[in-house]
Parts: sequence; C-alpha cells; structure tokens
Amino acid sequence: METVYVFYIDDKIVAPFYDYDRDLFLRLVKSNAGSWDAQKRQFVLKRMDSDRLDHIFKGRIYVEIKKDSNAPPVVHGFFGRPWAASEPEEDAMDALPVLSYRSLRHTEPKTTLQTSDDKACIAQSRSLPEPFATNWQEKLKVELSSRKYSAKTVDSYIHYNRAFCRTIQKSPLDVNADDVKVYLAYLDNSQYLSASSVNLAISALKFFYDSVLKRDIVGQQRRPRHDKRLPSVFSKAEVNLLLECEKNPKHRLLLMLAYSSGLRVSEVTALKKEDIDLSRKTIFIHSGKGRKDRFTLLSDRAAQFIKEYCLLYSIESWLFPGQPAARHLSIRSAQNIFDKTLEKAGISKNTSIHSLRHSFATHLLESGVNLKYIQELLGHVSIRTTERYTHVARRSALRIPSPLDNPAGET
Repeated sequence: METVYVFYIDDKIVAPFYDYDRDLFLRLVKSNAGSWDAQKRQFVLKRMDSDRLDHIFKGRIYVEIKKDSNAPPVVHGFFGRPWAASEPEEDAMDALPVLSYRSLRHTEPKTTLQTSDDKACIAQSRSLPEPFATNWQEKLKVELSSRKYSAKTVDSYIHYNRAFCRTIQKSPLDVNADDVKVYLAYLDNSQYLSASSVNLAISALKFFYDSVLKRDIVGQQRRPRHDKRLPSVFSKAEVNLLLECEKNPKHRLLLMLAYSSGLRVSEVTALKKEDIDLSRKTIFIHSGKGRKDRFTLLSDRAAQFIKEYCLLYSIESWLFPGQPAARHLSIRSAQNIFDKTLEKAGISKNTSIHSLRHSFATHLLESGVNLKYIQELLGHVSIRTTERYTHVARRSALRIPSPLDNPAGET
C-alpha cells in the first residue's frame, strides 16, 4: 500500500492493512512494537514517540489520525517532511493522496474505506498468504508419524511451522537463522507465551528443518529457561468440597478419579470400563505420556462409585462417553466440568483440572509415601519432575512454628 493510515485510539496505535504489503508487515513484526490482529487485518501498536514511528514507517507516506481530537491529520513522509492540515480548504485537501480531509477527520478507522470493487472486497477478507504449503505439512506429518510421535505432537509441530512461515511471510526454503530469532521474539513480546511454549516452538522448527529439509538453521538458537513455578494444589477439605458440590454422577466420578488416581486429564477422559480392575483396585493406563503403559491405584470409594455408575448408565466401553457416544469425553469438556464445579464450591484459586493430579502427589508425599513410588504412579520419566512436589508438601520444614506464634519471653 502506498499510504499508511495510523489511528490513535486510547493508549494504542492501529494500522489497518487495506492491501497486503510484505515489507511493511515484516518491519512491523521485527519492531516488536505490537501484535498482528488477523481477524481485523491490522497491527495494534503501543503508543510511541514520532521519531520511532518515523523509523518504522521509513520511506512511506503515513497519516496520523487521532480519535476524539480536533487536531487535523498529520501526513509524514510527504515531500520529505511532516505536513499538517490547518483548515479544510480545497487546496489542502488535495494534498492527501487517497482520502479527503473530511473523511479522515470524521470517520472511524473501520469505515474509512467507503467503497471497493469486487477485487478489493475479496482482498480485504483474505488472510495473509500461507507460505507453509500443504505439501510441506504432509512431509512433516509423514516424518513425525514414521517415528511414532503422538497425534497431539504432530498437530503442535505443524501449527508452529505454519505460524512461523505465515508470520515472517517466507517459504521454508527461504528462511534463515535471523528469521527464527525474530519469530521467537514475537512469541515472547507479542503473544506472551510461556518458556515451555517457546521451547515447543523451537522443537517444532528444529525437527522440520533438521529432519525434513536437512538445514541447520535452529541449532544455534538457545532455549529459554523454564519458569520455576510451583504447582497449585488443593487441601483435602477443598477436594471433598469439590466432590460434594458436584451432583452429576458422571462429572463427580471424573473429578474423583483425576484426584484419587493422579491421572492426567487426557488419561481420565480416555478410560474404558475394561481398564478398571475392581478386584485388584488398580487402573491400567494405555499409552500415557511418552507412549508408556502403567498401573495406578484405585481407591475403595472410587471403586464402589464405579460399580453403581456403570449399572446406572449401562457403561460397556468408554467410562465417560462423549458426543457422539462412540467417542470419549473431550479434554475441553472435562476442563469445563471442573471450572463449573470450582465455581459452585466457591473456591477462588487460579487452578485447572490438572491441579487434582498435583494434589494427589502432594497429599501422598505428606502422608509419608516414598517419592519413587509416587513417580511410578504418576508416570514421570525423571525423578526430578516428581521432586517439585517436595516444595509444596507440608512436611517438617513447614511445621516449624513461626516466631510470631511463640509467647513473649520464650526462647
């Protein structure tokens, strides 16, 4: 586009893309000054001084329009210097290259473009070009599937490679190491992804360019350090309150098993009746994380509930049928069930259904169960993953009385 219009709205600057301009798009991405809104086809920038804005739009004519202001629009880059309209005179109006002074001053950004032909109408609704074409996606999928990666990993790797090429607007054959750095900076500064998600993006890019294209453009990229956050856990009283507040038998059993057996949400939703061994009080987990099978414990209370539940709903296959019944309950539905129960119980902790698994491990540790046994029940590959529960378990160090609670004068 020859002329860029930037609209000052509250504490943001909005730059709509009426036509596709690859060079400007990449410049805006590299500036780390804002984020791309694909639905509205516009960049949303942070407020900045004119010098930085001039640097970003260097070489282009751009028009500043401030909402709810009597100040006239200011044109930058026109004859090499800024130009401001003082009054809506005809000769001054002619200086604006595309839109008239009146339309700029009295029209909101989304309605600035008043008319368009058929071609422009289609172009406005079209998303950014997709450089990561279908053939690349298929090659990546085949390579991952041949190595027995899970379906979830396949979807994640394809997603990040598509997003990478779409963001920098380059074909996989044209990208370089600098493009990788720009994209990772965009994920951190504009998308606010966690260190784990950024690491996943790096793994996705590294696999594709190393294994499919045989190009080492990610190898030198250093990975961000993981955030050392402690898991959020419930007290035993809170767990009992959660279960008592859930009146639906299906939903109560779902939450009961997630806690009492320490299951991941993907594991509890995919349980079948045949996985439950009521006589041995065990649950068999097929192909858990890392494609590992394992056994975990089944509580007496949950075992009794399962007997009555299966009779009530005539369960023969999936323990938690979804819609349709031929499929199991989705992970999203399980999370929604948890969120609604949490609200009913009046618990205001910032948690997810995975916190029930964290609570299972923490409560076992507090009751004196060996860390190695907890690792096996949870299905952790490394004992270091299980060791983080030692920081939240209420053990000896946390039972030391605070000096505030000691009577005055005692030592």
